[in-house]
Amino acid sequence: MNKPVVVIGAGPYGLSTAAHLRAQGVPVRVFGSPMASWREQMPAGMLLKSTPAASNIDAPQSGHTLADFCDAEGTARLVTDEDIVPVETFARYGLWFQQRLVPDLEQVRVVSVDRRGGGRGHGTGSASGSGSRSRSASASASGSGSGSGFELKLDSGEQFSARAVVVATGLSGFAHLPAELAGAVPDGPSASGPVSHSSQHHDLGRFAGREVAVVGAGQSALESAVLLHEAGASAVRVVARGRDAVGFGAPPWRQPRLRPESPFGRAWSLYALSYHAGPYRFLPPAARHHLVRRVLGPLGAWWLRERFEGRVQVTAGHRIAGARVEDGRPVLILTGSAGRTSELSADHVLAATGYRVDTAALDFLGDELRTELTTSRGAPRLGAGYRSSLPGLYFTGLPAAASYGPVMRFVCGTEFASRRLAKAVVADCR
Repeated sequence: MNKPVVVIGAGPYGLSTAAHLRAQGVPVRVFGSPMASWREQMPAGMLLKSTPAASNIDAPQSGHTLADFCDAEGTARLVTDEDIVPVETFARYGLWFQQRLVPDLEQVRVVSVDRRGGGRGHGTGSASGSGSRSRSASASASGSGSGSGFELKLDSGEQFSARAVVVATGLSGFAHLPAELAGAVPDGPSASGPVSHSSQHHDLGRFAGREVAVVGAGQSALESAVLLHEAGASAVRVVARGRDAVGFGAPPWRQPRLRPESPFGRAWSLYALSYHAGPYRFLPPAARHHLVRRVLGPLGAWWLRERFEGRVQVTAGHRIAGARVEDGRPVLILTGSAGRTSELSADHVLAATGYRVDTAALDFLGDELRTELTTSRGAPRLGAGYRSSLPGLYFTGLPAAASYGPVMRFVCGTEFASRRLAKAVVADCR
């Protein structure tokens, strides 16, 4: 193997994948800013919804868990389901993991990835999003080789060839703003404009003394609302589409004891999705996408309830029919269950509306690659070993959720993904 394997991304999935590839003796180059989204795009003071056991970045050898990091740092160990992990602690853990296992990370940006020589190879899958299993996807899933490789360009000016490419770019480029909100900001959401996405804020103190409407009902929305209130916002209101008020999960001591444990709680379904994610890709496309959205869906952490109730206002059971900006203030047009329309204005609207995978947003992938890549509703359709329909191109983390299930939305998914992906790369590059 005279050419390296490239890993694009230096978050938990990129770092874990790189560590497993190195343990297999694979020459690998890793590009990205370590833990960038955790350090720069998560609000200061945020706490992880996941437990310490669900927050370990998987490594090929022992000694690299979150608890090991706490021991190395000399801080209190985070090990029980009642221990809560600050985002700053988790970001430091990721940097510690990187320094120990991926010390030669290259903090430069990959500008483009194209097929070497411009040949079409085996990548003839449709990008129509039909979810059909194309001939190329079948060939890739069976390990038919890694094609002729890829040509990469970096923003440093360097150009080189790679045997295979692993895309592990996390949430980058996938922030979703519903069309009803997007109409009010034709240039897109921005931190300083009337409408923003939750991923665009690290310091919510900028909203002190201002009225903020938070759109969403998941952990990101509810915790952002709490942090806004605690940062001095004059009024915070959560606008939730569900008929009921926002909900919170049960604390660990109220979990059912006769069901198997999983990183997300005690339930047979959660256990299967966490530890047996392989068969998930054989489900019908509609079922796969539905489960990714709904399993572990909108629900606040148990420890957030006390900080939320009585402090944040809630408008539930309304659909956002549209939005506009009037005299610099965003106005939401709401439709209730009875069809009645009302309006809600604020100084700012923060859309905690999640992420939607669309390979079109991965603009570093050449036009030919994106056109030929088999997708399902915008997400890459993956076979065994996280192989895409294009030989030598792999995806892990959030882009793999449509093929491997909701566990890929969380850090603990590195345990299932990284070793299987590394094994597939080794087999394909022989």
